[in-house]
Amino acid sequence: MIMFLIRAFIFLLSAAVGLLVADWVLPGFSIDWTHWWGFLLACVIFAVLQSILTPWIASVARRNAPALLGGVGIISTLIALVVVAVLPDMGITIGEPVLLTWLLAPVIVWLVTALATLFLPMIFIKKKVDERRA
Repeated sequence: MIMFLIRAFIFLLSAAVGLLVADWVLPGFSIDWTHWWGFLLACVIFAVLQSILTPWIASVARRNAPALLGGVGIISTLIALVVVAVLPDMGITIGEPVLLTWLLAPVIVWLVTALATLFLPMIFIKKKVDERRA
C-alpha cells in the first residue's frame, strides 16, 4: 500500500512538473495562479487520465493500428491536455499560437513527465536508503 501511495505521489508530481515546464517554455500555454487549487485539481485529473488512457490506447493500438504503439504516450498526453484545458476553473489555457502550442505542449509534457517519472523515484529511494543507513 505504501509503494502504491509513493508511486501515485511521484506520478502526480511528475504531472505537475510537466505542466509547469510547458508553462515556462511555451508562450501559448499558461497556468492561472490566481486559483492555485485549480492547478492542483488539473494535475490530479491529468495524472488520473494519463493512468487510464495510456493502457487503453495501447490495447486499442495493438489490436487496430500497431504502428501507433510508439506514440501512445503522446496521444494520451494530448487527450489529457484537451480535457484539462477544456474544463472550467482548471487554470490551464492554451492560446496563441494555437497550432504550434497544441503540437508542442503534448510533446513537452510527455517528455518531462517521462523523465520525472524516471528520476523522481531515484531521488526518493536514495533518500530512504540514506535515512535507513543513518
